[in-house]
Amino acid sequence: MLTKQDNALLCETGAGTAMGELFRRYWVPAMTSAELPEPDGAPVRMKLLGEQLIAFRDTNGAVGLVANACPHRGASMFFGRNEDAGLRCVYHGWKFDIEGTCTDMPNEPAESNFKHKIHLAAYPAVERGGVVWAYMGPEGERPPLPELEWITVPDEQRYVSRRLEECNWAQAMEGGIDSSHISFLHRDRRPPTDGQARQFSRGTQYVTADRSPRFEVAGTDYGLLIGARRNAEPGHYYWRITQWLAPWYTMIPPFGDAPIGGHAWVPADDETCWTWSFDWHPTRVLNEDELANYRTGGGIHLELVPGTFKPASNRENDYRIDRTLQKSGYSYTGIRGIGAQDNAMQESMGVVYDRSREHLGSSDTAIIAARRFLMRAAAALQGHGATPPGLDTAAQRVRSVSIVLPDSVSWPEGAKAALTATPGTYVIAV
Repeated sequence: MLTKQDNALLCETGAGTAMGELFRRYWVPAMTSAELPEPDGAPVRMKLLGEQLIAFRDTNGAVGLVANACPHRGASMFFGRNEDAGLRCVYHGWKFDIEGTCTDMPNEPAESNFKHKIHLAAYPAVERGGVVWAYMGPEGERPPLPELEWITVPDEQRYVSRRLEECNWAQAMEGGIDSSHISFLHRDRRPPTDGQARQFSRGTQYVTADRSPRFEVAGTDYGLLIGARRNAEPGHYYWRITQWLAPWYTMIPPFGDAPIGGHAWVPADDETCWTWSFDWHPTRVLNEDELANYRTGGGIHLELVPGTFKPASNRENDYRIDRTLQKSGYSYTGIRGIGAQDNAMQESMGVVYDRSREHLGSSDTAIIAARRFLMRAAAALQGHGATPPGLDTAAQRVRSVSIVLPDSVSWPEGAKAALTATPGTYVIAV
């Protein structure tokens, strides 16, 4: 459990908080490039780390990410005119470029130099891997752009989605590194329809047969290696090895030749988060069955209410739970879809769960380790300006894996080659 003080430290991410300042030293996935489809298109509202922001694509195709409130009298820049390489507030015509520089102030005398004294808060925004990345920290501390494998593979080998989750980022992230729940929450005896060929994987048999995995956690410079050990054939263990990379990324061990899945949980504010989901394959194009499944909300992705980022299966409709299906034995939950099942549990804890009331077991080893990792990193930055972990791009070139190893072999060493994201190679998972 955590004390109430430590729980607040972990969950609060606004400007000036310890965790918020840590997060602002990373490149933050803000939105997909597709959400800004054309130059001079409509501005888009965005909330990140408790800050109200406006995103727009200017005449030259570059992305701007600026404060919501015009520095004149606070009107929202969302209503602005996106024109001639800048966003113009419609209240009095003040215009700003993507760097927040005021380029026009038509309601002031022509001889006035007032516009040179005014600046709209703006954050650097860069596109990579179909995602708009924002840097919200001190300019002198800006790190290199991330090189996670899902970002660097060709577009046709990647699928990315995001949704709004109505709970604090930490409890959503902790659900992502909890491997023991897959034997329960995601148990589904219906014919597979997820396009990922899990029915052909021995791993599903091991997961079904051994529902109490033994957890081991190995620390790394960038985060954690989380090994969930289950019994396999005599003299062997089945290892599902999850990568957790600071500050909010997970990579889910795949089954067979399926794409690798992963998440990022980015705080919108202290009570909601942006849940990013991505599937990618290091060596092949995603097939049409896989893409059709993702587009319709299959696997870790979710069907959304049209025109929003709200899942169609949500708190208001009890995630469309089907009690008849639950009783049938074909679905453990009666909730359809891995993503909806995760959302239901994570949101059911309330927007910010009081962790002083929890009772953690051995299967929660990874959750405890991740909390400590982040709180140490935040304290080190706050205390003496230590460089946050996980910014080294070389350390980001990793994968998750499912593998069977002899019981005499050290799992981090035995799986080392499979855990390394070597371009052009892929070790087929078990």
